[in-house]
Amino acid sequence: MLFDDPSWPRASAWLAAGSASPSCVVIGVPSAVGSISPSRADQTPEAFRRVLGGFSPFDGEAGVDLSDVRLRDDGDWPVADLGLDELLGSITDRAAALPAGPVYAFIGGDNTISRPLVRGLASGDLARMGVLTLDAHHDVRTLDRGPRNGTPIRGLIDDGLPGDHVVQIGIHSFANSAVYRRYCDEAGIAVHTMEEVERRGITAVVDDALGRLASRADRIYIDFDLDVLDRSFAPGCPGSRPGGMAPRELAAAARRCGTHPAVVAADFVEVDAATDRDDLTVMQLVNTFLAFTSGLSARED
Repeated sequence: MLFDDPSWPRASAWLAAGSASPSCVVIGVPSAVGSISPSRADQTPEAFRRVLGGFSPFDGEAGVDLSDVRLRDDGDWPVADLGLDELLGSITDRAAALPAGPVYAFIGGDNTISRPLVRGLASGDLARMGVLTLDAHHDVRTLDRGPRNGTPIRGLIDDGLPGDHVVQIGIHSFANSAVYRRYCDEAGIAVHTMEEVERRGITAVVDDALGRLASRADRIYIDFDLDVLDRSFAPGCPGSRPGGMAPRELAAAARRCGTHPAVVAADFVEVDAATDRDDLTVMQLVNTFLAFTSGLSARED
């Protein structure tokens, strides 16, 4: 049981309070049906809301009180029990029906949800969209086994998203194949590896990525795949490997993304709450979400 201190508000209470005119809407998308590795990522939205209670809505490093950010939790979409094809259609339709205005934060779920979310938000015009992924992987596997959590970027390009409207940050060594890197190069995808992140700094890399996408598209979608983190920080990500980002780097990237006026939505995916240890990976998801929301606060000034 959490100690009740009115001078130390909980981020969970901030989320639960809701706003009649939100600048950010949180939606759970509980899906694991498309996971290549066995996963119960469908349990993560529920774990996210529970673990949020251990965090404060005050970003002490940025001096931002998130209580001033107008937030609303719209609960979970009822997709957890759908088959793969039905899932993709349902998510696309639901995303297309969302009203413009708020920034949307989608709590996954596995990375299968990214493609239908982008498709739905594009309203039939993928050329308007830019996609920034923070991910250990390229997610351009072939679609011969159907759309999975390793295929969303290839799937979107097949759907009509221009390849040069995709930027990937955090690509690891020994986490992808040479064949799929060549696909990225040929498609025009901009790839920033972990070596570049360490050499140049995460803020410079993210700023370059957002600038590139904003020059090509008027709407930017962010895919926060938590397996971009080093395995030691993300044991509940089936695809996490050694050599990844530190939590502070990912949080800095999330803040930067939140500030950019062209960013219309973000997903937070690939956490399997059922295999997590001591909620460590779910806490990373929560921290990344809160940092993104801290960045959004700059738009309300």
